[in-house]
Amino acid sequence: MADGWTDKRQRTLINFLVNSPKGSIFIKSVDASDYAKTGEKIFQLLDRFVERVGEVNVVQVVTDSASNNVLAGKLLEAKRPHLYWTPCVAHCVDLILEDIGKLPDFKATLKKAMSVNAYIYVRPGMVNMLRQFTRQKELCRAGVTRFATAFLTLERMHLQK
Repeated sequence: MADGWTDKRQRTLINFLVNSPKGSIFIKSVDASDYAKTGEKIFQLLDRFVERVGEVNVVQVVTDSASNNVLAGKLLEAKRPHLYWTPCVAHCVDLILEDIGKLPDFKATLKKAMSVNAYIYVRPGMVNMLRQFTRQKELCRAGVTRFATAFLTLERMHLQK
């Protein structure tokens, strides 16, 4: 599995993990700032990790669905026909929810929900009251990286109302 992200210094970092029936294991984090934008370079990086783990031990490679990763996955499948590249389901669902959240009715509702959530969580008295009346349950706090948290917050508000 390869998970790319950008740190506070605007570096593109890619974490490499291996998943097996016993769980996920972190292998290495790579600063890919100089070459993360091209599919060919990402392919070379993925290919090196397949070699490192051992081609016989790899069945599937999972990345997000950015166009450079799609190309890298196709190149990897062409070189190693027994491997499969698949996009990360969580990333795909996040993109779908992001698009849904742009629809006018959803956008307005989500904006109101996030405003109420922010209002509650900057006031300790309100947070304590929320916990008291919901038996210590919390509203989902908005995350920076995932759009789905807006929908989770809305769901939690509906359940707790």
